[in-house]
Amino acid sequence: MATPLIQAEHITRIFETSRGRVRAVDDVSFSVNAGEVLCLVGESGCGKTTTGKMVAGLLKPSAGRILFEGQDVWKLGGEAFRRYRRAVQIVHQDPYASLNPVHTVYDILSAPLFHHRLVRSKAQAIERIFELLQIVDLTPPADFIEKYPHQLSGGQRQRLSIARALTVNPRFIVADEPVSMVDVSIRISLLNILLRLQEQFGTGFLFITHDLAIAKYFAWRGRIGVMYLGRLVELARTPELIEEPKHPYTRALLAAIPEADPEVTRHKQRVALRSLDVPSLLRLPPGCSFHPRCPLFEAGLCDRQRPELVEIRGGREVACHVVVRQERGEPAIVGTS
Repeated sequence: MATPLIQAEHITRIFETSRGRVRAVDDVSFSVNAGEVLCLVGESGCGKTTTGKMVAGLLKPSAGRILFEGQDVWKLGGEAFRRYRRAVQIVHQDPYASLNPVHTVYDILSAPLFHHRLVRSKAQAIERIFELLQIVDLTPPADFIEKYPHQLSGGQRQRLSIARALTVNPRFIVADEPVSMVDVSIRISLLNILLRLQEQFGTGFLFITHDLAIAKYFAWRGRIGVMYLGRLVELARTPELIEEPKHPYTRALLAAIPEADPEVTRHKQRVALRSLDVPSLLRLPPGCSFHPRCPLFEAGLCDRQRPELVEIRGGREVACHVVVRQERGEPAIVGTS
C-alpha cells in the first residue's frame, strides 16, 4: 500500500497552565492519503484545533509523531522541511485575526510567492494572484488586489485566507472551522470552493468543525473522526458513521442535529445522557472520560479501564468497551451493571 500523505502516530499535546497540566490531545492516531478528506468533529475544547495545528507544524507534539510521506516532520531539515511547509497549509478559523490589517491583498498573497521563489517579478506575482482570486470567487480580481482586509466582508476575508493557503500549491490543507465565522448564507459557497479544490487539484483535507451537518456535507466521500476530551472515540467512513453511529457520544451528537422539517426535529429520538456536564480537562475522570455522561455505562469497567480505539469491522474504529463487546458478540462481564 502507498504511504499515507499525513500520519499522526499516538500524538499528545500537554499545556502547562497556572491551574495545572492540560492534556489537550491524548494519544491520537490517524492517517490521511493524498486527495482524501478527513473531518474531525466534537464539542469545543475537545482538541480538534490543537490536533490540526500539530499536523500543520505550528505546534510540536509533547509525545508521538506527525509523519509527512512517512518521515517525522520535526526531524526534517533543509529542502525536505521546505517541501513539507509548502505541501501542508492551514486555513484559520478567524479571518479577522489571521490577516495582517496593514497589508493589502497583493501584499498578503505575494509574500509567500516570493518567499518560496514561485515568481520572479511583480508582473508574475500579479498574474498568479489574479488566478488565485478567480479560484476563490473574488472577482473581478482587479477590484480586490489593492484592498485592505477591513475593506472586505467576512466571507471575502475567508476567501482571501483560502487563496493565501493556495499560493504555494499545497497538497494538503488543514481547514480549521473555515465557515464558522461567516454568514450561513455563504457557508455552502465556501464549502463548494474547498470541494472544488479537492476534485480539481486532488488536494487532501483535515477539515475541523463542531457541526456534524457540515462534516456530513463536506466529507461524504471521506471519513469522520469524532473527538471527545482530547481523544478519538470513533473513526469511520462518513456514510457509515452518519447512518449507523456506534459510540454513544456520536449518537448524541447526531441526535442533536436539527432537521429541515420541524416535525421531524420535534419527534426525533434523543439520546438520554446521564449528565449534561462536560468534565474539566484539569480533572479528567478515570477510565473512559465519557463514562459520567454515557447511557451505556457499566460500573467496574467503564470507570476503571480506559478504552482504546480498536477496529470492529471494515476499517471502522471505536473506543468503547460496551460497543466493541457487542460487535464481537462477547458476553457481558459478570458483576457489571
